[in-house]
Amino acid sequence: MAAGSSKISGETIESMDTSAFITSFANYITASPSSYHAAHEAARQLTEAGFTQLREEDPWIAPKKAFVIRDGAIIAWVTPDGAATTAPARVLGAHTDSPGFKLKPAPTIGSNGWLQVGVEIYGGPLLNSWLDRELELAGRLVTTNGDSHLVRTGPWLRIPQLAVHLDREANNGLKLDKQRNTAPVYGIGNLAEADVVGHLAALAGIPAQDVAGYDIITVDTQEPQRFGQDNTLFAAPRMDNLSSTYAGLHALLAAADQLEQADHITVLAAFDHEEIGSDTRSGASGPFLADVLARIYDGLGASPEERARALAASWCVSADAGHSVHPNYAERHDPNVVPLAGRGPLLKINANQRYATDAVGAALWVRACSAAGVEYQDFVSNNNSPCGTTIGPLTATRLGIRTVDVGIPLLSMHSARELCHVDDVVALSAAVEAFFLGA
Repeated sequence: MAAGSSKISGETIESMDTSAFITSFANYITASPSSYHAAHEAARQLTEAGFTQLREEDPWIAPKKAFVIRDGAIIAWVTPDGAATTAPARVLGAHTDSPGFKLKPAPTIGSNGWLQVGVEIYGGPLLNSWLDRELELAGRLVTTNGDSHLVRTGPWLRIPQLAVHLDREANNGLKLDKQRNTAPVYGIGNLAEADVVGHLAALAGIPAQDVAGYDIITVDTQEPQRFGQDNTLFAAPRMDNLSSTYAGLHALLAAADQLEQADHITVLAAFDHEEIGSDTRSGASGPFLADVLARIYDGLGASPEERARALAASWCVSADAGHSVHPNYAERHDPNVVPLAGRGPLLKINANQRYATDAVGAALWVRACSAAGVEYQDFVSNNNSPCGTTIGPLTATRLGIRTVDVGIPLLSMHSARELCHVDDVVALSAAVEAFFLGA
């Protein structure tokens, strides 16, 4: 399909039900306290929509609509009827993990009669935002036979802040020692009789002695909530980056039947471990997407040259949350490029290619937003506040696929609870769907 043309059409922003979308998005967040849960919930929805789960260990006689899970990452795709061996791919890349705290080995600790949990900082959380919140533990337990078991505790922990009476300078700048001041409490009792891993095993319905390892994180338990003028603001945990994962999932499910008639392969790739650099087997720097694409093209009978031609014509939209201008810290943003929550998803630009966007990628995003009836906004950092990076440059480097970086604007990014405008999440999904459909 030529750039800018489309044989099929999807939802526009005007036709999407914002209330229903945000309710479904909130439900996805609630069902996805960890990257493993996020992949599992996406798999559940894909299965209900007729997608087939494949195992990497098995031979693939690939159906038209399929997905595969690798730890906390998931890749789903639609291969059209009669796909050519040189059919390009259209990939939406996102990630399933979020900053926070991860359970350490020997996690049952305590002090002065309090029972506590030993945690290690994961990624770059806004530490003070995790204080005085009811938290839960969530993730996976792996037994000695290699089986994984998802588990979550519900409200069980809290990182208590020191009272202002005991720290009169607290309001003049709180500084937390990452080792001493971040261990959550979960009870009062005899440390010798406590067992955090045993509690998790009991919840998972497995014997504690069978647990050989675990990947468990702390999670804010407060429900997502619409609020503000006309209920247009939305607060929730883990919107960096479940906002993009869900936008891509919703777009893929909405367009799946039409995509069977497209002339490109459509892919949703939600990686794990972006917040810690992506250098894992399920991260964007790992081989997961390359492995899946290779097997898809092998299934089509593509030669190495045909596969190279397909990838040269392919696109990746790397979707990850960005920053809205902050009303109380406007000086931290570029003075001339001032994206605002509620004004549309971001086109993320960085001269040093911390984002993969270039002029050709910008044109693709303009076409997708136009087809969806969506306004978009440029984002660039203040020169004194260098930006982070995303999976975009990693995917472009590994596969050579043309890539553009986008995302919704947030306040309080990396907080235990982030804030967005409801219209931006809906608009992102509509634009992604237009991209999937060939815009």
